[in-house]
Amino acid sequence: MKKYLKYIGITALFFLLALVRWFENDLFYDPYLLFFQNDYLYLDSPRQEVLKLVANTTLRFVINTMLSIAILYLFFKDKSVIKFASLVYVFSFVILIALFMFFVLNPKQENYYLFFNIRRFLIQPILLLLLLPAFYYNRLT
Repeated sequence: MKKYLKYIGITALFFLLALVRWFENDLFYDPYLLFFQNDYLYLDSPRQEVLKLVANTTLRFVINTMLSIAILYLFFKDKSVIKFASLVYVFSFVILIALFMFFVLNPKQENYYLFFNIRRFLIQPILLLLLLPAFYYNRLT
């Protein structure tokens, strides 16, 4: 029975991650959502409120991080995994948000693709997709 609760919890947390993505237009201010859906390599950067954009991007990263760490905890039940994952998330955030702000403040068309990918790491749970198999493989060996 305990195993079923673990899988139900992990499934519920993945569902919450999906809901964050599903309602991203309603929950977060991000003028780049529509911008990157179009042919952005040939468009000018959209107008944005920088502080509001950085705050909403940070909020989204924090929500995704909390859900991701909860998934890792339910999956592995190991505090050392959680500590290491937390360090990875904090270190990644510091680097990615600095790069994100640079590209927001200095928009150039030749940098849009790099900006798109940095932004993707901030607003989507890509780190979870990297850490989950890495910790699983480490557990097997």
